[in-house]
Amino acid sequence: METTWIRNAEIITMNENDDQFTGDIFIEGDTISEIGPQLFHPEADRVIDATDRVVIPGLIQTHIHLCQTIFRGKGDDLELMDWLKKRIWPLEAAHDEDSIYYSAMLGLGEMIRSGTTAIVDMETVHHTDAAFRAIEQSGMRALSGKVMMDKGDEVPEKLQETTAASLKESQALMERWHGKDNGRIQYAYSPRFVISCTEELLREVAALSTAYGTYVHTHASENRGEIAIVEQETGMRNVEYLDHLGLANERLILAHCVWLNDNERRILRDRRVNVTHCPGSNMKLASGTADVPAMLDAHVCVSLGADGAPCNNNLDMMNEMRLAALIHKPEHGPTSMDARTVFRMATIGGAKAMGMEEEIGSLEAGKKADLAILNLNDFHMYPKHDVDTISRIVYSATRADVESTMIHGRLVMDNHQLKTIEKDVVLRGADDAIRRLIGRIPGLSAERAGRMEDKFHV
Repeated sequence: METTWIRNAEIITMNENDDQFTGDIFIEGDTISEIGPQLFHPEADRVIDATDRVVIPGLIQTHIHLCQTIFRGKGDDLELMDWLKKRIWPLEAAHDEDSIYYSAMLGLGEMIRSGTTAIVDMETVHHTDAAFRAIEQSGMRALSGKVMMDKGDEVPEKLQETTAASLKESQALMERWHGKDNGRIQYAYSPRFVISCTEELLREVAALSTAYGTYVHTHASENRGEIAIVEQETGMRNVEYLDHLGLANERLILAHCVWLNDNERRILRDRRVNVTHCPGSNMKLASGTADVPAMLDAHVCVSLGADGAPCNNNLDMMNEMRLAALIHKPEHGPTSMDARTVFRMATIGGAKAMGMEEEIGSLEAGKKADLAILNLNDFHMYPKHDVDTISRIVYSATRADVESTMIHGRLVMDNHQLKTIEKDVVLRGADDAIRRLIGRIPGLSAERAGRMEDKFHV
């Protein structure tokens, strides 16, 4: 069992006492065995001198689409339904196994660079094994699943699936990947959103989640047009309908929740539903601003996510924390989303959303060694005298300040060098893949594909 001694760091624990101190962390295998001031472990296999560095719990993103990373820049300046129908669904339909793999690796590399150590990911209809292989290789901690879509208008043929086929493939993936690498990789049933799923499918997902104790990850109430469609089809609003089907419980992760009424907020609170706030995505798609202060006041578990690269356009948790802290202040006041609240959403809040608060989200003895080492000694981070370190991170830090990232006790980035991902190989593979996808988008002539390629500068 490999051991690691991190010495003389400023440690932000995010434990129940919010302890911050200068000290050491001793790691045995994938677990923190000791944390405190002035530990002494000269026998450690690896010693990391973290003098003048800050060690934080690994950042947790609870809404990501790895399959969309290579679509970055392909869906700019559109609202949600046009973004899906005109760009994202045609591109997802064009995916092959190789393109999914490189898209996933591109996103995983980007997130590791910014100190993200755990994600909740939603893939597309096909080739989900390729994304899981990328997750396995990268070392990322992930809760992921195949997207489920058994109905909908203007859905490309290659994304259309029957209820039975969707359930069968999801179950096979769950049995193949859930619990891999001592629990580092887990499966989540992932119906896209109410518009894309029949009542039969959603009821079956609720039953499977109950039977296996697995999570359900979906979108809800992101856009007013989406809500209007759901109301027309079901007679209920999104969250009310999901509750009606038995999906609203502590194993449900809902991305966005921008447009909620009072009853839906009560359901989220009473059923202990987990909400993912995606401020960058919600602004870029002009969806609106979720009332996160009200949800937090109601003790709803709210965490953070960047969403997909084509609606953000980056997966940088530092950026997402800053946005989350800023966008609510004009309406709710300067203290409504203070830095510590936002940092908690990005760490232990994300762990709670994943049902893993006893394993990750804070730096404590007995928890998994998921952490990031930051070097905050640069122009944009000074002066530091008499400034809270968490405020410095939330309001001023960038991904470039992340020096090393450890997941499950493994250094996946050491002194800015990725250890599990070959950067040049992934960049070439991603570029080749998007060229191939644009050339095969269903319904497009070669001439139109060429014009799209010119427009997208590919």
